[in-house]
Amino acid sequence: MAGKESNMHFQHNKEKIPLLVIVGPTAVGKSKVSIELAQRLSGEIVSADSVQVYRYLDIGSAKPSLKDRKTVPHHMIDLVEPDVNFSVYDYQQKAAEIINDIHEQGMLPLLVGGTGLYIKALLDQYTFSGTKINPRIRKRLEEEMRSKGNKYMYCLLQDIDPQAAEKIHPHDKKRIGRALEFYYQTGEPISRQWERTEKRISPYDTIMIGLYMERKTLYARIDERIDKMIEKGLLEEVKELLLKGYHGGLKSLQALGYKHMIEYLHGIRDWEETVALLKRDTRRYAKRQFTWFKADSRVSWVEVKPENPLKPFIGNICKKVKGY
Repeated sequence: MAGKESNMHFQHNKEKIPLLVIVGPTAVGKSKVSIELAQRLSGEIVSADSVQVYRYLDIGSAKPSLKDRKTVPHHMIDLVEPDVNFSVYDYQQKAAEIINDIHEQGMLPLLVGGTGLYIKALLDQYTFSGTKINPRIRKRLEEEMRSKGNKYMYCLLQDIDPQAAEKIHPHDKKRIGRALEFYYQTGEPISRQWERTEKRISPYDTIMIGLYMERKTLYARIDERIDKMIEKGLLEEVKELLLKGYHGGLKSLQALGYKHMIEYLHGIRDWEETVALLKRDTRRYAKRQFTWFKADSRVSWVEVKPENPLKPFIGNICKKVKGY
C-alpha cells in the first residue's frame, strides 16, 4: 500500500503552489493528523467536506472543534445556510482562492477531507459550464427516467453524445441524467467539457497522502463515532434545524446522519433501526471513499494504527514532505 518516497517530495516548481492533500475514509483520523501536520509544517487547513460547508450542521458532519480551529486556521467551513445548493463548482472556485491566499501568506495549504469529487475537481481543474441548475430541466429528465426507464435515456444519450455514452455504463442512471442535463442546459455535449478538463494544467505542486486502517478496526471506530455523535446531541441538532424551517428535501439534509434522524422523527423506523442503518450506511460510505481514492495513482498510502503513538507517525510524514 505504501507509495514510493521518491514521489513524495514537492518539486520546487516556483510557478506552482505547493499543496499537501490528506485523504481517506471517514473516521480514519484525518482531522487529528492534519492538525498535527499543520502545526509542524506551518500550514493552514482547507476542508474538503461537502457537509461542513453548511452552517448549523456541526455534530453530524464532525466539524473540528472551536479549540482545534484556534490551534490551526481552518477554511471552507460554515460558508452557507443549509438551504443553499452549494455545488462542486462553488467549492472549486472558493477553495482555489483560499489556497492561493494561504500560499501568498507564506504558509503551506493542507487540503483535507473525504469528499473525493471536491478534491478531484480542484486538483484536476474541472471545467464547468458556470450556469446554475435549471429545476425544470432536471425535473423533466427525472420524470422521463421514471416513466421510460434508463435504457431509453441511455439510447437518447447515445444519439446526443456518443463519446459520453461510451464512457458511461447503461445502468448508471445518475451519470446518464447528468450528461443529458448538461446537454439540454448548455447546448453542448458533456464530452466536450471532459476534453477541456483533460487539457488544463494543474496550478498545484501536489503531494497526496491517503490514510487507511485495517477494515475491522475502522468499522469499529465508525460505530463508536456515531454513538458519540448521538451522545453529543445529533437528534437535538436535527430538531433545531427543522424548527429553523429547514426541511429534509434539502441537499444538505440528505447527508448521512441528518437524513436518518429526520426519517426517525417522521416515524419511518424506530430508534434502534435508525442507529443500525446509520452505522451500516456510514460503513458503506467509507468503503466507497476508499475505492474512490485508491483509484487515484497520485495517492501514497500510510497505515494508521490506533495502538501506535501519533508523534512518530506524524514525523514520518513530515520527512516525506520535507523541502516544500
